Amino acid sequence: MRPVPPRRLVGAACAAVLTTVPIAVAVVVPAAADTAVGATMPFTSYEAEAGSLGGGAASVSLSAAPTTQYSSASLEASGHAYAHLAGAGQSVQWTNTTGHPISAITVRLSIPDSSNGGGQTSTLNLYVDGGLRQALNVNSKQTWLYEGNNNYNGNSQNPSDGNPRVFFDETHTFVTGTPIAAGSTFMLRKDSANSAAFYDVDVVDVESPPAALAQPANSISITDCGAVADNTPTNGAADPASVDSRAAIQNCINQAQSQGRTLWIPAGTFYVKGTQGLQAQGITIAGAGAWYSTIYRDVPLPNSTPLPALWGLTSTTIQNLHVDTNATSRATVDGAGGSMDVTGTNWVADGIWTQHTLSGFWASGTGGTIRNNRLTTIWADGANINNVSMGNSVGNNLTITNNFVRGTGDDALAINSVNYNDIDGTRVYYTPMANAVVTNNTSIAPWGGKGVGVYGGSGHRIENNYVSDTARYIGLGAGRFGVNGNDLLSATVTGNIVVRSGGNAYNQGQPAFHIGNGGDGQNVGVVDRVTASNNTILNSVYDGIGFSTSTNTQFQNNTVTSPGRNGIVIAPPFYPAPSGSATITGSTVTGGGTPYLNNSGGFSASLSGNSWQGGTPEGPYGGMPAAIPGTVQAENYNTGGQGVAYNVGSINGTANSYRTDGVDLESTSDTGGGYNVGWTGSGQWFHYTVSVATAGTYSLAMRVATPAAVTNALHLASASGTNLSGNVSLPSTGGWQIWSTVTTQVTLPAGLQTLTVYQDNGGWNLNSLQFTSGSTAPANLAAGKPTSESSHNQIYASANVTDGNQSSYWESTNNVFPQWTQVDLGSAQAASRVVLQLPASWGARDQTLSLLGSTDGNTFTTVKAAAAYTFSPTASNSVTLTFPASTQRYWRATVTANTSWPAAQLSEFQIWTQ
Repeated sequence: MRPVPPRRLVGAACAAVLTTVPIAVAVVVPAAADTAVGATMPFTSYEAEAGSLGGGAASVSLSAAPTTQYSSASLEASGHAYAHLAGAGQSVQWTNTTGHPISAITVRLSIPDSSNGGGQTSTLNLYVDGGLRQALNVNSKQTWLYEGNNNYNGNSQNPSDGNPRVFFDETHTFVTGTPIAAGSTFMLRKDSANSAAFYDVDVVDVESPPAALAQPANSISITDCGAVADNTPTNGAADPASVDSRAAIQNCINQAQSQGRTLWIPAGTFYVKGTQGLQAQGITIAGAGAWYSTIYRDVPLPNSTPLPALWGLTSTTIQNLHVDTNATSRATVDGAGGSMDVTGTNWVADGIWTQHTLSGFWASGTGGTIRNNRLTTIWADGANINNVSMGNSVGNNLTITNNFVRGTGDDALAINSVNYNDIDGTRVYYTPMANAVVTNNTSIAPWGGKGVGVYGGSGHRIENNYVSDTARYIGLGAGRFGVNGNDLLSATVTGNIVVRSGGNAYNQGQPAFHIGNGGDGQNVGVVDRVTASNNTILNSVYDGIGFSTSTNTQFQNNTVTSPGRNGIVIAPPFYPAPSGSATITGSTVTGGGTPYLNNSGGFSASLSGNSWQGGTPEGPYGGMPAAIPGTVQAENYNTGGQGVAYNVGSINGTANSYRTDGVDLESTSDTGGGYNVGWTGSGQWFHYTVSVATAGTYSLAMRVATPAAVTNALHLASASGTNLSGNVSLPSTGGWQIWSTVTTQVTLPAGLQTLTVYQDNGGWNLNSLQFTSGSTAPANLAAGKPTSESSHNQIYASANVTDGNQSSYWESTNNVFPQWTQVDLGSAQAASRVVLQLPASWGARDQTLSLLGSTDGNTFTTVKAAAAYTFSPTASNSVTLTFPASTQRYWRATVTANTSWPAAQLSEFQIWTQ
């Protein structure tokens, strides 16, 4: 049982859990504390994977970080886990520990799609104290989109495209008969009458809603204007026999406005059919409660008419009702329109439960408040406060507080300050947002966006929010949105808890908490004066906290526990920080990989009082860096301790007489004696500080011993994580102390630097690394040379292919082949080998390409005929083309197909002399 968020989640309680396994399900129990985190809601949530499973039901959980960009049910589940009921008699059961009777239940679950898409309906049985109580209506008509066949982040509902996402929907109902008493059990069981092949149960919310509210004084009821309720359960689609009440409701709104009265929406489900919405200004709209009063939007599908929001509200208070629609994706053709577009002054949205709309709230103006709402199964943003809604140009002093958001297809909550939009050929500018407040909200399991996104403006306060289980994106981000967003010039981010967040959208390995520009693919603009303090980042899927370009960040007293990759990283993969500054003080990182990494030479970070600084500072063994050219002894790894100078899974070795932290060291029988590193294993690494006399390409000879051949045993990387050596496989030498030399080449800049030996697969010993230089060493002729291209997409220009950074890349215009990029060497030079790379973290793909050459830039000849080449992360996404030596000035790679993206993609185009 995990109550997520009854009576709020509390920082002290959260900090005490989730400290061991990076991807884990935990029990979080609220505890008394001065500062509570998350929303106070009238329900208690029970995770299915923490319930009692019966009849052979299984718990399914995310056991490791994703290796592809695609989704899965465990990624989209709260807790990154769920209960799988696939056979008759399989069940999941809980005990009512709320101390109160339960009269209503909400179930978040997934059942299969229909064979041709479009979903199905079914039932699932609810038992109380072992007796059948009722059958719950469930469906998959508003889930299951498919991203294969070049539909990534699209809206395909064709199962044959493959790679599904959007697995979970929610159904809610009153409990039939006597409420479930405190201490009683309640169970969901698949019986023979429940026809779906499986039921993946994620979480249940239980509560006892108060009675329906009475009609207030001085109000006009929509039924007085002719609105007709239709209470037939919708179960994923509209009732075709329902009456269209749109005109009647709008008539009542007009009367309420002219008479200064409240608009009353009584208990019942009232349909708004067609493509028009409802408009109101300067009134109060009130329902009998979110469990009782529903406005259901029914759009004829497929739809070809642009949809306004269901509600267009100006300076209006709206409260205590439920909004639902028949939309089947976020596309207009599938009926997606917003729930509420809001603007004006001092508006309020309070006690609204919204489902299946494009967005919950899209709101601008001055002094507005979004509070006490539920937003579940939303196709795009949950609540987006901005400076553009309904044609307004300001968004000041807007507040989002005490809202519960689960299962959104874009950001659960967002501050979105827009600089300009291009509308009908005219560039329209807006006033930067100021003083937005996002406090005490709960954001769980967004499957297509962030938990909280802060995009531009100034003076914002983001405080005491609980974010968990993002499927593919950053949990909490403070930055700027795209090229047309405003700079973020100040914000305070404090007291937030981010759990099991981050993701692998676009194969980027995104951090749980991010500060800086470029969070949405555009590395532009200013992010300045963000103060981040007392935030807790638990069990991030990849890095705990990532910094990209940003200045004057004050990062104070934050805690990162058990990150899936590293703790705090400046310039993590795909989030460059060529410049910037931050003061990082009093922060704690425990578990995971390296506690702190600065992969940027231009980002200045001032560190003091942080946990990883408590021991011996990292430095070269013996105080002097090893010289290159020269030999680096494997046993002379840096000082600084576990997680700083090295990372090992266990402490072994017998050489503590040589150095007190002599982990994994043993005496060697190799020539020259001394010690070697042994007990190698996947995920381990050692740092070596070196001083390189001259920039250039060096031959690297490694003395190794291994009783059996090891594929992809190790690689040597720079401080920024660039794979310098490629993945090195080792032949069998015949024994642990039978030594042989394995050679490769690396290109190094001049000066002091830290190199890392990564152990990718274990089963070998390492004694030394000898670096030698000479005129015979191969050279990459393309390094730093000018480039050109047939086209590029967004910021991904061809200059990236010769910048020496495997993480940056060229990408051509989508859906147009062939495409090419070329390198100009400045003069005709001979080469016999070309190495093409993609970012090392990307998933595998095949690209069909050819290599052409020219001496004048006009007439090209074929150097290497077209063929399909596999870029695989197991080979660092590197492909080598060899050919008889050819003398060319212009070298061109022409791509005609890509199995993973509808465009040509290359991150490095290396041209080697041999």
